[in-house]
Amino acid sequence: MALQPSGFLRIGDSDLEYRMIGPLPSEAPTIVMLHEGLGSAALWGDFPRALQAATGMGVFVYSRAGYGASSPVTLPRPLDYMSREGLDLLPALLDTIGFQRGALLGHSDGASIAAIYAGGTGDHRVRGVVLIAPHFFVEDVSVASIAAIRKTYETTELRTKLARWHSNVDNAFYGWNDAWLDPNFRRWDISGYLAYIRVPIAILQGANDQYGTIRQIELAKEECYCPVDVTLIPQSGHSPHREAPERTLAAVSEFVRRILIVHEGSGIRAV
Repeated sequence: MALQPSGFLRIGDSDLEYRMIGPLPSEAPTIVMLHEGLGSAALWGDFPRALQAATGMGVFVYSRAGYGASSPVTLPRPLDYMSREGLDLLPALLDTIGFQRGALLGHSDGASIAAIYAGGTGDHRVRGVVLIAPHFFVEDVSVASIAAIRKTYETTELRTKLARWHSNVDNAFYGWNDAWLDPNFRRWDISGYLAYIRVPIAILQGANDQYGTIRQIELAKEECYCPVDVTLIPQSGHSPHREAPERTLAAVSEFVRRILIVHEGSGIRAV
């Protein structure tokens, strides 16, 4: 299909909003960005455009079903929703956009989905993965923070603020929050995918991340056989691309350029 700068894709039963920045997947490597549990295509802010400018590659961002202007989902979400996204929906999306080579960049839930895809499919088109504040298993700090934000959502102006980014804000919030607070979700663990990732990995995490600890990074380094680059970003919480955008952009762009660009004499060839 011919991608426009923005629009909607029909994937399965859902219409997913998207933005395509820079060259098309047929013309250059593409960085596909997967947002957090309360994110959307728009909530990435200026980061996708800055990343495109820093790398010269195409950047594709989209809102998963239940987020942004995409179709809502039926609640409650199944507790394996991230595996379904990574193994069922993301492959269809990549095929639909004509993805040929590039990297996955995910934040929080999106990072977990990226890891599931990379470890679960062995897609040779994916040459690397960037994981910002990933979750591979459930920690006490994650549950506590998610319970706290539920109270904030229901008692403050947070709902109104999030409604700027989601057509159905309750669908977005409770689809994520209810799943993480379900007692059965405590058993959620995707670390088994890590050993099957066969491409370089970059993990970025804020030093003050309120949703996860350094144990997530330690586990990745223990389980992964491919190189794992780690960037711990000081004075930053769960969203370093918003809280420390310059440092985050530098780390991400250096990594993707290194894995996707080969220098040959005076020329540069995308791989």
